Amino acid sequence: MARATNSPASRKRHKKVLKYARGYFGNKSKLFRYAKEAVQHAWQYAYAARKKKKADRRGLWIVRLNAACRNAGITYSRFIEGLKAANILLDRKILSDIAIRDEVAFNGLVKKAQAALKSKAGAKA
Repeated sequence: MARATNSPASRKRHKKVLKYARGYFGNKSKLFRYAKEAVQHAWQYAYAARKKKKADRRGLWIVRLNAACRNAGITYSRFIEGLKAANILLDRKILSDIAIRDEVAFNGLVKKAQAALKSKAGAKA
């Protein structure tokens, strides 16, 4: 009696992994053992990169905001502090989009932030 190997399912699994590994260099695209390892690593990197992409985007928005704030005569940190004091709840993505597309509106936000900072300083004194 020959041992049962479930060959159709194994072949399907192997073909699926080799399909994902298409384009990899050398054995990693030809042999199942190496392809499986390469594909698993690729998936791990892809998972981590999806998380990192969010941090990278936020960093980009902050850099853009900082540049726009300095053009308007205020630092980024004071601008954010002023927005919080003025109870303006816009996230950095929206703020950077406003800074790029609508300079007049952004300058209005800067003025509101500066006014809130002044009233905050006046309340402390």
